[in-house]
Amino acid sequence: MPVGRVLITGGRGMVGRNLQEHLLAAQWEVLAPSSADLDLRDYQAVADYVAAVRPDLVIHGAGRVGGIQANIAHPVAFLEENLAIGRNIIMGARQAGVRHFLNLGSTCIYPAGHDDPLTEDMILTGALEPTNEGYAIAKIAALRLCQYIRREDAGAQYKTLIPCNLYGPYDKFDPAHSHLVPAVIHKVAEAKRLGLDEVEIWGDGTARREFLYAGDLADAVWRAAADMEKLPDVMNVGLGQDHSINEYYAATAEVVGWQGRFTHDLSRPVGMKRKLSSVARLEAWGWQAPTNLKDGIAQTYSFYLKKAGS
Repeated sequence: MPVGRVLITGGRGMVGRNLQEHLLAAQWEVLAPSSADLDLRDYQAVADYVAAVRPDLVIHGAGRVGGIQANIAHPVAFLEENLAIGRNIIMGARQAGVRHFLNLGSTCIYPAGHDDPLTEDMILTGALEPTNEGYAIAKIAALRLCQYIRREDAGAQYKTLIPCNLYGPYDKFDPAHSHLVPAVIHKVAEAKRLGLDEVEIWGDGTARREFLYAGDLADAVWRAAADMEKLPDVMNVGLGQDHSINEYYAATAEVVGWQGRFTHDLSRPVGMKRKLSSVARLEAWGWQAPTNLKDGIAQTYSFYLKKAGS
């Protein structure tokens, strides 16, 4: 028998699919409606749906997402749509009497320009990175709303996990919409397929990023779902270590088997110089990511090849 019914928003995206394919998902009755089945931008539709299915837990992973190019080009949509989506599912769940809610945030909510690891108490203490400010504001609003609900009702387990950057199976590999690791996989794989001897890197490649394998996030989420009461109200989920962009390209080239050279376009935007999350709360909670970078890239590249061949 399942331990309960869980509603996953964003169930057709990378995080949602990895959640559903994780072994611990089998312990739950999982509902993961598509955007065609449930428009999260429509408050009444969301409220009616949650009231009808009455989940024991909501895992909120839906949202409009994209890389630097998409965020720069469409700031209105990234702010407005994500504000609506977060507000609608959180308040719809509260109205329906849902007592357990896991909100998935993003490290883009932290102030820009910090070289030291980002701790959870740094939220709203400084200016955001301009290239994805709209998305970050929406994510901060959802996090605060969960905190305010707990302030009014301490028994309501509305809590937020803040994953670092993610990659993995079901990622978006289109350069117009992808984040760093899937974009790198696509670029290097295309260079190998086309017989190119050169791949361009935006910036000088020294900016550092922390990327967590999506299957590892799924593991942390399901473990959190099993014991919401002991989970901190806000907690980073990351590696506590990062790599330079040049290192991501080098690791991907090794996995793909491409032996060309890299060039750098210094005129391109690169975002924050460094963004590393503190994992002190995560370690105290008793969890660490099991997948290393090369294994994660290899599994993601395998998915990429299957997708390209389908």
